[in-house]
Amino acid sequence: MRLAGIDIGSNAARLLIVDVQKKRGSGVLFNKVNLVRVPLRLGFDVFATGTISKERKEMLLNTMMAFKNLINAYSVEAVKACATSAMRDASNSRRIIKEVKQKADIDIEIISGDKEATLVFETHIAEKLDKNKSYLYIDVGGGSTEVDFFVDGKQIWQKSFNIGTIRLLQKQVKKSDWDFVGSEIKKNTKSSHSITAIGSGGNINKIFSLSKTKDGLPLTLSLLKSYHKTLFALSIEQRMEKYELKPDRADVIVPALEIFIKIMLLTHAKEIIVPKIGVSDGLVHELYYNMIQKKID
Repeated sequence: MRLAGIDIGSNAARLLIVDVQKKRGSGVLFNKVNLVRVPLRLGFDVFATGTISKERKEMLLNTMMAFKNLINAYSVEAVKACATSAMRDASNSRRIIKEVKQKADIDIEIISGDKEATLVFETHIAEKLDKNKSYLYIDVGGGSTEVDFFVDGKQIWQKSFNIGTIRLLQKQVKKSDWDFVGSEIKKNTKSSHSITAIGSGGNINKIFSLSKTKDGLPLTLSLLKSYHKTLFALSIEQRMEKYELKPDRADVIVPALEIFIKIMLLTHAKEIIVPKIGVSDGLVHELYYNMIQKKID
């Protein structure tokens, strides 16, 4: 079975195409076939003006039509598409969603921050965690940051905060916003175990790649601080040249590191695991299990 998930974020839109295969005996394998990322940067419009401009709307429409062509080319059986922070805030998002349906025949659901925070749970990440440790999953996006707290392999708390890389670049995050993040995290992440962070999003994936850390091994908080200090001191052009970053990564990677570091400090987490999962993975998992449930019913 071939399925697809589309995540329309504040910084980029992603199409993930996956082959889903049942294992012998029990269990399911989700094999990535293709992942396409388009830097739409909707948040730069929305968080400044409250609306998506005509130019970015056309970019979005063209992207969705291209995604539809790829979906057809790969003979995908079912698709689940969602939009997050920027589309939640945009005053013209409903009209744009109708246009996407008309031109690309893709249904887009605008999901809440809380729903976004729960999507990671759809990947069954808890099954792979050490039952004797506590984990804080941190997904940093352009418009919001989602956190999920796991204790003894169970998800016990989740929250979405309107703090993201683009909002930070546009200086729209106040001290009171950070104070709220701090109070919520300290109140809801108490555990007898030490806490390890789990990082998600293109920025932490890029840092993991730059660090040349072996898959499965964590990054340390001190390493994140070191990268933040080094990158912060460079101009966007210098970051692009020294680390071979794309323009739409070079500007947001510093505020992303700031968010990861601040949240890790709040929970005294000294390490962060980077499993390379995100919203699009959660969408595909949710889609598959919903289809299976309908067959059972």
